[in-house]
This record gives sequence, C-alpha cells and structure tokens, in this order.
Amino acid sequence: MAIRKIGVISRTYRHVNRYREIIAILVKYGFGDVLAKLELQKHLDFGKGFILGKAAAEIAALSRWERVRMALEELGPTFVKFGQIMSTRPDMIPQELITELEKLQEDVPPFSTEEAKRIIEEELGSSVDSIFKDFTDSPIASASIAQVHKAVLPDGEEVAVKVQRPGIDRIIEVDLEIMLHVATLVERHLKELDIVDPVGIVEEFARVTRKEQNFRIEAAHIERFASNFQSDMTIHVPQVYREFSSSKVLTMEFIAGIKVSEIIKVQAQVQNLGINPKVVAARGADLVLMQIFEHGFFHADPHPGNIRVLKDSVICFLDYGMMGSLSARHREDMADILIGIVNKDESKITKTILKLSEYRQIVESEKLESDIAELIELYAYGTLKELEIGSLLHRIMSVVAEHQLKVPRDFYLLAKALVTIEGVGRELDPEFNAAKHAEPFAKKLIMDRMSPRRLIGDFYHSATEASLLVRDLPAEAREILTLIKQGEAKIKFEHKGLDPMLKTLDQITNRMVFAIVLASLVIGSALIVLSGVPPKWHEIPVIGIVGFLGAGIMGFWLLFSILRYGKM
Repeated sequence: MAIRKIGVISRTYRHVNRYREIIAILVKYGFGDVLAKLELQKHLDFGKGFILGKAAAEIAALSRWERVRMALEELGPTFVKFGQIMSTRPDMIPQELITELEKLQEDVPPFSTEEAKRIIEEELGSSVDSIFKDFTDSPIASASIAQVHKAVLPDGEEVAVKVQRPGIDRIIEVDLEIMLHVATLVERHLKELDIVDPVGIVEEFARVTRKEQNFRIEAAHIERFASNFQSDMTIHVPQVYREFSSSKVLTMEFIAGIKVSEIIKVQAQVQNLGINPKVVAARGADLVLMQIFEHGFFHADPHPGNIRVLKDSVICFLDYGMMGSLSARHREDMADILIGIVNKDESKITKTILKLSEYRQIVESEKLESDIAELIELYAYGTLKELEIGSLLHRIMSVVAEHQLKVPRDFYLLAKALVTIEGVGRELDPEFNAAKHAEPFAKKLIMDRMSPRRLIGDFYHSATEASLLVRDLPAEAREILTLIKQGEAKIKFEHKGLDPMLKTLDQITNRMVFAIVLASLVIGSALIVLSGVPPKWHEIPVIGIVGFLGAGIMGFWLLFSILRYGKM
C-alpha cells in the first residue's frame, strides 16, 4: 500500500497539529536552519505561523548527532523506529550518527489494561475471561507499537499476549505521510542528498513498519523459524497460538529464562540452570550463522534484550517482527566475502561486491579494491582470534557506499546482526572468535557450489534455458523483422536529469501565456472604455471597468505567486 501524499485538505485538517509539533521539536533541538532550507512555509498553509528560532544554550552545547537522537526520541514511536532502522545503514549516514542512533530508547508508558482487554475481545470475538484462565493487569513489557501481558490458557499453559496500541496505526500513518512530504522537499532543496534517495528510504521504512504492525506476519515468521530449527535441540522457538491471535493480538508461549546480557551478573542462578557462558556464546554465534548461510532467513535484531537463555544453555530468540532474507545466490556472495576477509583477499571481496551491485558499471574497480585493501590492512591484520569480522564487514559496507554502489538492503541487516552477536559473544567469552565460527559455514557453502549434484543441476538449467532460446529465437526474430518492415517498431529512450529543466520551461510558458492574456484584457478594456459602449457608470462603460478590475486582480495574483512560490 502506497503512502498517501499530503494534499491541501489533509494537511489542513489531519496534519496541522502534528506538523506544528514536529517543527517545534526540531526547532527546540537546533534544526531551524534545516527547516529554513526546506522552505516549509511555502508548502504548508500554516507555515507562516511558526518561527525558526535557536536551540537553548544547554541543547546547543550538545553535538549535532546527539541532538538528532534526542529529537527522534521526543518525536515519538514512528521516528524512534525510523532511527533504529537507519542505524543499520552505514551506506547512508555517518558512523558518528549510527553510534547515537544505536542508543535510541523508547520511553513509552503502557496503556490501560481495560483498553488492552477491549482490543483482545474485539479481535478474538470473545471475552478475556472466557479466553484466558488468568490475565495479569500490569504489562510485563511496553514498547511503541504494542505491550505484552502474561496470561494463562484454560489448559494451564502460560502465554505472553502481545496487544497492539490503540490507534497506533493512525498515528504511524499520519507520521509516514508527513515524512514522505518532508522527503520530497529534501530532494527538491537539498540536491546533495539525492544520492541517498530520501523518498525511497521513507517508502522502504513504511513497508517494514506496516509489516511489523501486522502480527499475523510475525506469527508466520515464528513458525517458519521454528520449522528451520525443528530438529535442533540447542534452540527453543516459542509456540504460537493461532486460535488466540489476529493482526493486532499475538499469543505465544511465555518464555522466562535469563537475558543473555545478565548471565554474568547472576552466576548462582546460571549454575543452577546448567548454563555455561562460553557454550552460550558459541551456540549463539553458530545459530545466527546457520540462519544466514543455511536457511537464508535470519533474525535481524538479535540484541541482548531479544535473547533468552534457558536451562542447559538452550537459546531462545524473541521479537520476530524484523527478519532478514537472503537468496541462495546472495548467501554464496556473502560466503565469498567472508572467505575473502578471513584470507585477506581484497580482490575476491571487490569482485563479489561488484557482481551483486546494481551500479558496478560506473565504478572504478581498481580504486574500490585499493580502498578495501587499505581497510583490511588497517583492520584485519593480526591473529585470526583478534579479527572482528562483523565490525569489518560493517566498515566494508561503508566503503561500498562511498563508491555509490547499492547492495541488497538485507546485507546491512546481516552486518548489523553479526556485529551484535559478536559483541554478545565477546562479553560472555573473552576468547570468543567470530571468524573461527563463520569460516566453516562459508567454506561449506562454497564447497556445495562445486558438488557434482549442484554442477549437474546448473548444467541442466543452463541447457534448458539454451534450448528454449533456440526454439523461440526464429519466431521472435521474424516478429521483430515484420514490425520493422511495417514501420511499427518502436525504440524507447529514457532521459534522466531533464525534469527540473522541463518544469522550469513549463513555468515560463505558463507565465508568458498568462501575461499575454493579461495584456489582451487590459487592451480590450481600454478600447471598450474609449468606445463608450453602454451601460455606463459615471460615463465610463461598465464592461471596461470590470475588465480593468479583472486585469488588476490577475496582475496582483501573478506578482504574488512569483514572490511567494517562485512559480505558477
């Protein structure tokens, strides 16, 4: 579903208060200069009502990136979520800002239990008392999109019930429409940001956010994840209760366990449960790498708060709203890159990146290879144990962005996941080495590529494609020649960069036509006045007076539009 564009009516009635709030917060944190560059007052009916002031002294003393984070936190759930997603994109924003965005926190108070029960009853069609044997009044967790209550099913099974915030879909939709409007202004007035495609970023964010709002999608993610690990006893995936779930309510198995970030703090409890921190570190890394290289479907946000450790070091991931996906070809490309990192082979890394990039034809491959070699020399030379593979991959993605290459979005989620799990592993086990865990997975994938079964399959596929091409080529060639002979062949040309010029020419043409009509009206009215055609008012023809008044109004309107908008 596309984001609705803000029109005159919607921005007057649906968005005016929210837009004022956003502008006030941005001014508060010292971004009045940005608002002035975007010329918002020209595009909003209420624009002349706000003042682009300066931030208070204590706020002005903070760094620009700190102020960005604080502004996003105050702007609310949609903008916090946007900042969290952008923290995975080193290709678009500087590392200093990424560091700040990773600190984003949602200070969202819980909504009332009565409201949560009302939503559950509306969604599931029964009273809470008939659905659950027990339902806790106080939520056990509260976030921007939903809050979680602990409950008990009639059969005694403890469950976690995730309930979507009332009206959050409308709030997010208005924010998305405003974000899209601002993105169009950014593209128009800040040409240096064209390369990051602001409108495309907002549209992608809208797609991801809407998926997270639909709990049926999250339930499907959990079930797919469970299917991938159904025979693995080192991981536990929560059970989903579909009969007690909907698009706004998700009921799943309640998971107690210990947060992976608290294992070191609660040693006595850890020992009683048979949990070994080193085993947890190794298993966590292996499970994430298995998701990436074997399943091609991975948890995109495995931060410590989303990982629980159960008895005997069994690992359980929570919150499956954001998942990453890699095709078989992209998994092989990722394996090539990791092997290149481990072997310090910048040529292999460069060739793989150029192969999967959309814009490799405009890139100086030698310069890219040189930059990657320099990065590896600074970052990776040392013992294999010291190699931080996730962080290096993150840095490589930044170098790729500097060369204006565009790799699949999920590669950045993958890099973020590796960085996170590597940090957790080192916290649990000082001897933890991510490269040691990643290398066997990557090598296995590369060896599978050379297996006789795979080679035979690839050959069969290529032969099938070739036979279809040979079969269809004569008919298609005959059709093309017939079109040429009949003069009906068409060649499509695509031009880029001419839109601003065409728009300017259109404005000039409109003004010239308007001026000609205005001049004709003035001359015609003057002739009517001189001819003395009745009816008259004070001996002056009324038609001439009306003509002059109309010409005056049109002239002032033309002047006003030129001064205010710079266009017609």
